[in-house]
Amino acid sequence: MARSKAFDQVAVLEKAMEVFWQQGYEATSIQDLVTAMGINRGSLYDTFTDKRQLFLKAIAHYNQTVVNTVIERLKAPGAARQAIEDHFHGIVEQVANDTQCRGCLITNTIVELGRQDGAIALQTKANLQQIEDAFFCALLQAQDQGEIGPDKDARALARYFTTTLQGLRVTSKLNPDPTVLQDVVTLILSVLD
Repeated sequence: MARSKAFDQVAVLEKAMEVFWQQGYEATSIQDLVTAMGINRGSLYDTFTDKRQLFLKAIAHYNQTVVNTVIERLKAPGAARQAIEDHFHGIVEQVANDTQCRGCLITNTIVELGRQDGAIALQTKANLQQIEDAFFCALLQAQDQGEIGPDKDARALARYFTTTLQGLRVTSKLNPDPTVLQDVVTLILSVLD
């Protein structure tokens, strides 16, 4: 009979995600992971196979816990334009409260690894597509509700918002000044007028 794990896999995955989010993939050692996760190397390898597989699971966990929350807010019924605006203003607030300047795990991964690893690139690309699709749904809803003009290309705007969101996240890691970021957000959102 197989032994049951003496630890909560979701809890240790959350801890691994935090380490990768703070340090990046390459800078994170197995020792960093086992220390943060509170498990031994054998348990890490037995449960997650290797660092790369653990990283892929950490990205998936980030998508389920962080990205899906954003998507749900953008797709929620109600004032769609307000949801978009609240999302961007929320980024500024989030950055102001993030003393570690972690940014976004997906964005950080794209910047660090790009296309070096096909599976990781595929997963981050899918995450960005989900965000773009959520913006697209919100923009269509905003058009249906008369909150933005029907002449706006909702797909192009969704791509624009997804791209500028990534740029905002990268910028915030180096310059987390809320005044600067708020200026950028104001300009980003002006395309809705």
